[in-house]
Amino acid sequence: MYNKLLHTPEGFRDIYGNEYYKRQDVKNTLFDTIKKYNYMNIDLPSIEYFDIFSSDIGTIPSNELFKFFDKEGNTLCLRPDFTPSIARVAATYFADYEDILRFVYSGLTYVNSSDLQGKLKESLEVGSELIGDDSVKADYEIISIVLDCAKALNIEDFQISIGNVEFFKGLCEEFVFDEKTEMDLRDMISNKNYFGAKGILDATDINEDVKDSILSISELFGSYECLEKAIEMSGNGRSKYAIKRLMELYALLKNEGKEKYISFDLGMLSKYNYYTGIVFRGYTYGSGDAIFKGGRYDKLIEKFGKDAPAIGFSANVDQLVSVITRNKKENN
Repeated sequence: MYNKLLHTPEGFRDIYGNEYYKRQDVKNTLFDTIKKYNYMNIDLPSIEYFDIFSSDIGTIPSNELFKFFDKEGNTLCLRPDFTPSIARVAATYFADYEDILRFVYSGLTYVNSSDLQGKLKESLEVGSELIGDDSVKADYEIISIVLDCAKALNIEDFQISIGNVEFFKGLCEEFVFDEKTEMDLRDMISNKNYFGAKGILDATDINEDVKDSILSISELFGSYECLEKAIEMSGNGRSKYAIKRLMELYALLKNEGKEKYISFDLGMLSKYNYYTGIVFRGYTYGSGDAIFKGGRYDKLIEKFGKDAPAIGFSANVDQLVSVITRNKKENN
């Protein structure tokens, strides 16, 4: 029994010494970079009511939450994701606020992932949320902040991959898929599982041309040219608008000489179902997963009582520390 007490639970760890200071440096650099854009500091509780992260909200599956009860019998959980908490704050304390809200935060998130995945269950994140602006310029601002964060951390080989979930939703609407089929397809396409997606489509009564169109989504990634291909295959206004919006965003980035950091992936469909527009991930060498993640969620805050569009991103500090440390070793 006492040997067990000498260790942290699986997925958690103690942080001390040089790693502690590296972690603080990365967190402070990210925070200070975002603050330059006039973002307001916000501190949020680690514990929320379970309903804040329910399936209706569209966050992670219930079985990946750390759940428990208070003395009154209310179901609580440890925060797995900052965005729904920010949405709650915007709807509660800024219900009548009509100007644009900009928040910057840092804190721990908790995801009860399988021990077999080898991932940490507690992670330190820094991020920002821009609320009340549905324009492409707002999308540009968030992407620019991410690029500035990577630059401030001296991450040179960096790429942001951008998609738009509305492109996929428009196709599903066009071909009249039910909600379950759409969600199953979303999962398969997001994971680049061609055969899984084909199996789902084979169970429907749509024709082969339509199947080929849907399956080709996973191949629509790379440079600006993939947007031109996507708009050609779009037979509905919703999908066309999604691609035109990405083209507008690219034009703004290109005008500032930032296009070299940008690629597109129309098969990028986040596991967070609250995303309604662009989604993006930032990658660099030395990390198998994205070190920055974000997207637009124009309908989420409405679930808490305030109709307001929004977009934001988060950075995984622990992954960034690992990447920076590895890069320094390789350059020495």
